[in-house]
Amino acid sequence: MSHHLPTYLFLATCLMFTACGGEPKPVTSTPPAAAAPKERLQVPVPRFDQDSAYSYVAAQVDFGPRVMNTPAHEATKDYLVAKLESFGAQVEQQKFTAAAYDGTALEGTNIIARFNPEHKDKLLLAAHWDTRHVADSELEKDPNAVVHGADDGASGVGVLLEIARQVGLSTPDIGVEIVFFDAEDYGGSGDSESWGLGSQHYAKNLTGIRPRYGILLDMVGAKDATFAYEGLSKREAPQVVEKVWNMAHTLKYGPFFPKTDGSPGITDDHFFVMKYARIPMIDIINFRSNTKTGFVTHWHTGDDNMDKIDAKTLQAVGQTVTAVLYREGAGTI
Repeated sequence: MSHHLPTYLFLATCLMFTACGGEPKPVTSTPPAAAAPKERLQVPVPRFDQDSAYSYVAAQVDFGPRVMNTPAHEATKDYLVAKLESFGAQVEQQKFTAAAYDGTALEGTNIIARFNPEHKDKLLLAAHWDTRHVADSELEKDPNAVVHGADDGASGVGVLLEIARQVGLSTPDIGVEIVFFDAEDYGGSGDSESWGLGSQHYAKNLTGIRPRYGILLDMVGAKDATFAYEGLSKREAPQVVEKVWNMAHTLKYGPFFPKTDGSPGITDDHFFVMKYARIPMIDIINFRSNTKTGFVTHWHTGDDNMDKIDAKTLQAVGQTVTAVLYREGAGTI
């Protein structure tokens, strides 16, 4: 998530690490159904281009903070839509108006890119594209600091743009729905439902073929990042966690994906997709147990800039997710 100042609360029998107050309702999502049998062809997995992904992260940051209701936010939206269309995706701009925790009317747009939209088997890949409107980390000393969101927001979007480019060049035999959620990061610490407003809107208005499962990317660009198991993902979508982490280790990215427990559970966009759409979804997120905030020290500060982004981390996450996607399409995972 673009995360919120953490407090602890129970989600059913699972502790969730969250910055949002209030106790969410229990989530009960069904395990991902097995894909229909298909001929097991060894379909090549494209090589994820870390430099391309890095350039997509930088392009977003160049617009400035993508805060809701600002010209930078609008310009970034146009850029993202144009990029996805140039890759051959069928793009929907899912517009919505939501009331923020402080009463502000937020004009949001979920950007939904579809490849093979009529395919009976579909996966969901997602990240949020807005940035936090205030640098409210307890580690930030400058009251005038602004959050540029290079890691918290732009990194996940950059990885998914590169995956979209590869899918456009060589589409796997599976439906692919890439969603850039808006209004994820405009929440108030006292109310969990004030976060993830875009993912809530998406999940409540989902029609057509439902994704079998989803993968959320959040803060996936920092140097020396580690993506341990996020608690809600492990509890509600253990089969997906196993697929992704096993693939990372197969590809020799094990140091980035330790098979250890990280956060007990985070209220992020995947939570709302599971809560309202009942789609199993995991969160790949850089949780840090050794910091005051529970995240990287640049989270929600003025230090979340391009100098925090490491192309090697983008590569580890991007190649892993790409391999999972294409192996699902080939029926070999």
